Amino acid sequence: MSRDATPAASGVLVLGVGNPIMGDDGVGQRLLEVLAARVPALAGVEFLDAGTLGLMLLPQVERCGALLALDAAQLGAAPGDVRVFEGDAFDGFLKSARSSVHELGLRDLVDAARLTGSLPQRRALVGVQPAQIGWGTNLSPPVAAAVPAAVEAARQVLERWTAAGQG
Repeated sequence: MSRDATPAASGVLVLGVGNPIMGDDGVGQRLLEVLAARVPALAGVEFLDAGTLGLMLLPQVERCGALLALDAAQLGAAPGDVRVFEGDAFDGFLKSARSSVHELGLRDLVDAARLTGSLPQRRALVGVQPAQIGWGTNLSPPVAAAVPAAVEAARQVLERWTAAGQG
């Protein structure tokens, strides 16, 4: 039985994933910051800078009814390309060998939630293809240019979930 069927699970957890001192790997936090400033009035939505905490976030995931992750992702696409993976597509993408730019992280967190029976029924990833991962605090030009489109994609997911009352 998944936690989403339990009354204790509620709300939407939005995670900004990545390392902000590793160039484009910090795009998750940048998206989180812009999104939180743009949609602060959505009831039941918690914004959390997940950094590279991975499994330490399991208690927060266990308590949420829906999970939206914002992250740099290996999409096999042009730098700055934005894609949304939701539900089964989210699961399938995370299972791919090179989905993340991190050694550990979102895939491990989701696997742990699945093993504990607390995987949120609603889950999505807004991923941005990085151009460069290396020391530095600035996003590459194509990734920086993709921020508005990625934020808009995340906003649409959030508004759809909260409007349906299924967060």
